[in-house]
Amino acid sequence: MKPAQLLFATSLLAATAAAQTPEDLDALLEPLRAKHELPALSALVLRGDEIAAQGAVGVRRIDRDVRVTDGDRWHLGSCTKSMTATLCAVLVEKEKLAWNTTVGEIFGDVENLHEEWKAVTLEHLLTNSSGAPKQLRFDGLWNRLWEREGTPVEQRRTLLEGVLTRKPDATPGTKYIYSNAGFSIAGAMAETVTSTPYEMLMQRELFDPLGMTETGFGAPGAKDAVLQPFGHYVRRGELHPRDFTMLNDNPHAIAPAGLAHATLADWARYASLHLAGARGEDGLLKAKTLEKLHAPKLNGYAMGWSVQNPEWANGPMIWHNGSNTWWYCESGLFPTDDLAILVATNTAHGTARKGSSETLEALFRYATDDDR
Repeated sequence: MKPAQLLFATSLLAATAAAQTPEDLDALLEPLRAKHELPALSALVLRGDEIAAQGAVGVRRIDRDVRVTDGDRWHLGSCTKSMTATLCAVLVEKEKLAWNTTVGEIFGDVENLHEEWKAVTLEHLLTNSSGAPKQLRFDGLWNRLWEREGTPVEQRRTLLEGVLTRKPDATPGTKYIYSNAGFSIAGAMAETVTSTPYEMLMQRELFDPLGMTETGFGAPGAKDAVLQPFGHYVRRGELHPRDFTMLNDNPHAIAPAGLAHATLADWARYASLHLAGARGEDGLLKAKTLEKLHAPKLNGYAMGWSVQNPEWANGPMIWHNGSNTWWYCESGLFPTDDLAILVATNTAHGTARKGSSETLEALFRYATDDDR
């Protein structure tokens, strides 16, 4: 770990240790959980680099009376995308990659690489403007990826070969297409130039320097014990826990697009990095690099973030949501207020998204209420 990285991680640890006990959000969260019929609901308010408030209500499994806790791990789905972009930014600062590094430069060995992919850049991939497809159900590709043949690196190679031999769905740089494939290809770029699997690279370059010791990939927990929240699905109008098997999450081929899990405290360490950059502070990354990650492009999409202007906020919200269809979460950064809000639930059924969004807004109002 470089001295600057060590200093940044240490400062976060010191701030957390020195902070007052976070306010308990359970009383605010429970009515929202009940209203939207969620098995569990957890949330955290981060002010600067300190956890100001946190809560967790409900159960880990709908059929077991095992309560969730503040230390539980939650699936982050597509909130992984900004983490992948942040990893790529670390590699850009280390001159292993550049924002204009092209698919042709890294994957020129792909047999029958389509000509229009050769000039697609890392920045195109991370801003959903590469022309990468929205879904992967062509030519049986998604079914092959679900078979999980080979290592995660080999699975991502299968994905990129399936995508890069087809014409992009749009001329690169001209159209916003939300794409797991684009971020997966960016992750494959990172692991190719470093000769290190994406998951190990993320651990080494991002999670470890930030002190994220309770973060990993795939659904959290274990098969025969209720140690963590379980994802849930709806069948015949009723919630059921998703049994813990290797098929309870998406394949590692799309890990860079949506496979991370974390405790909310760990996720807050990551959010703190981005808030620090918004304040103009250098840390694990230079502030100007984080500014680039937050700069909106087509459709208001930045690098793994969507920049929005909700009427109830005091300025722009740098936001993303995530779901693997059995979990749902949202993260919102509010640079004007030096605030971040994280929300997670262990289902993605009909009202989960609405419930999460209502929770995000309610917590913003709570955190900015001077009369409270």
